Amino acid sequence: MLTCTTAKGNRVIRVLSGRSNSYLIKMGLSNVLVDTGMEIYSGRLLKNLTSVNCKKLDYLILTHTHFDHCGSVNTVIREFGCKVIISRYEKDNAISGFTSIPDGTSFLSRIVASAGRKFEKIIGSYKPFTANVEVGEILDLSLYGLNIKIIHTPGHSEGSLTIIADNEIAIAGDTLFGIFKNSVMPPFANDKDLLIKSWKILIDSGCKRFLPGHGGEIERNLLIKQYNHWNYEKRESK
Repeated sequence: MLTCTTAKGNRVIRVLSGRSNSYLIKMGLSNVLVDTGMEIYSGRLLKNLTSVNCKKLDYLILTHTHFDHCGSVNTVIREFGCKVIISRYEKDNAISGFTSIPDGTSFLSRIVASAGRKFEKIIGSYKPFTANVEVGEILDLSLYGLNIKIIHTPGHSEGSLTIIADNEIAIAGDTLFGIFKNSVMPPFANDKDLLIKSWKILIDSGCKRFLPGHGGEIERNLLIKQYNHWNYEKRESK
């Protein structure tokens, strides 16, 4: 499993990969899970948490409420009894058990998104849940003894969140995409311009490592290059 260690000795472990990523932050005696993946992978998630000696979870943080990131929330709650943190902008989605498919960011993905909307009530549905804590623009968990900040980085979805550990590692959900070589642009986003603005928020965070919701780790230099590229392209198109 991919493991990132901060200067303070805290670890971020990727405990689920493939269709989507889930990460465990081990900070002192506390354990924080970020995203759960799809429901069909709940068994693998629990097995992997056990393999890294995770016997308790203090918090489950969701980067956003698309089905492939929150499908196993109820399983995790039953297993650990942890508190769930989501964006206030997506709390109604969680309660209803449905989040709409976002728009495409390219010609091809726009076609896919358009076709997918015919079946989105099936594709985008998950078991409803209720959060314990809602995040507006920022939530600092240092109040609870954790050097973790949760910041609002919209664009992919209205309430997309990024989780920053020890001011070094940013778990960015689908604000970044780590599948395509030399690109961090996700294939789907509700607001592409807002997404690019959120990249600037990530750059300004000073983090050295960026962990996306899909694919591998993203280097800071690549994120900066991509921001400059897309920001320039946006200005030229006006």
